[in-house]
Amino acid sequence: MKRLFRSLVAAVALAATTVPAAAEGVVRISEQFGTLYIPFHILRDQKLIEKHGKELGLDIRVQWHRLSGGSAVNDALLSGTVDIASAGIGPFLTIWDRTRGAVKIIGAFGAQPNYLLTNKPNIRGLKDFGPSDRIATPAAGVSVQARTLQIAAEREFGQGNQGKLDALQVSLPHPDATAALLSGATEITAHLSNSPFQEQALKDPKIHKIWSSYDVLGGPATPTFAYTTVKFRAENPKTCEAFYRAFTEATEIAGRDRKLAAETYVKIEKSKLDPAFVEEVISNPEVQFTLTPLRTETFADFMFRSGAIKTRAASWKDYTFPELHGQPGS
Repeated sequence: MKRLFRSLVAAVALAATTVPAAAEGVVRISEQFGTLYIPFHILRDQKLIEKHGKELGLDIRVQWHRLSGGSAVNDALLSGTVDIASAGIGPFLTIWDRTRGAVKIIGAFGAQPNYLLTNKPNIRGLKDFGPSDRIATPAAGVSVQARTLQIAAEREFGQGNQGKLDALQVSLPHPDATAALLSGATEITAHLSNSPFQEQALKDPKIHKIWSSYDVLGGPATPTFAYTTVKFRAENPKTCEAFYRAFTEATEIAGRDRKLAAETYVKIEKSKLDPAFVEEVISNPEVQFTLTPLRTETFADFMFRSGAIKTRAASWKDYTFPELHGQPGS
């Protein structure tokens, strides 16, 4: 599997140096779980990519692929199964590094905290986890949640100990991890979650929060991003422009109309959650809908320092497309 991934990476890096004739009109997009993806839900429900495509003189057909975990998303992007990927900053920086910059960020999904939750009353900090505990993350060791846990472990146990809790991590999609944590009948004793699953879990008195990712990172951070290859962008300029305009418009809608955003989430996800509950979750003052990357350099510096990536980024602009460079990112 690792050999296949390296071959795919090499192919993408080579292909990024050539630009064949454009063949626009279809875009395949991956999505994952959580209210972070509300901008995608809105642009999907309101057909904003198609709308902006028509404004640019192009009929665009959009295909959606539901994946879980950054590794699966990156494999899909490198193999050509999807054209626009969505995953955490950890998996993104991994693919950016391994393709030598042939993959870049289009925009962030917004700033929302991730909560480390547990169903064990005696666990109040990282030092309380024992060898029999298991911590669910979307992709053990590589997801944004996993990297956040490593940053927290380094601060708790000292430099060089960022992997101290890696052996306790188990890969599970957020819905499955939430169900396992609430049941108390599995090996899962903690979950580094996202919204609305973390708020849903906290309604159960057996669940408590250990910390928020904002505590670990020093403030609001955008954990998840949409990204694509330099090659796809060069070959499909109108499609990418339509997507960027749609993503921008959907993000603005989500920011100003939380009620509509919540209703759209429930509709697209076919969720059984009360839209009022979802609206409450995304109306948290800590939640921002923005395309601007925030605190990504914290992850980039950590991953370089710990050897997870080999390329040192001078700034967040090194791994983003120019449309974002006028924003106050970090």
